[in-house]
Amino acid sequence: MPKKRDAKKIVYESEKDMPTMPMSQGSMLWNKTGSWRNIRPEIKLEECIQCGICWKFCPDMSILIENEWPVVDYDFCKGCGICAEECPTKCIVMVEERK
Repeated sequence: MPKKRDAKKIVYESEKDMPTMPMSQGSMLWNKTGSWRNIRPEIKLEECIQCGICWKFCPDMSILIENEWPVVDYDFCKGCGICAEECPTKCIVMVEERK
């Protein structure tokens, strides 16, 4: 699997170059979707048991494991709250987005 920084951007010269039917436009890792959210997860690491359930359930691959700890990649997190709902210790809380 390519790293986020290795994803290639798809560019069309004109609408004539675009596919005639819906299809995958390649990696969504190029498209930063974090600006869509109005709430975001914050992880209280002192309460985290490092189980990895948040990482496993994140539909956008926005939770990374760094040095055995979960870290949210806010460039891609849409604020769905699945990580907070699935966390067994409830150390992930959803807070209002700060602009």
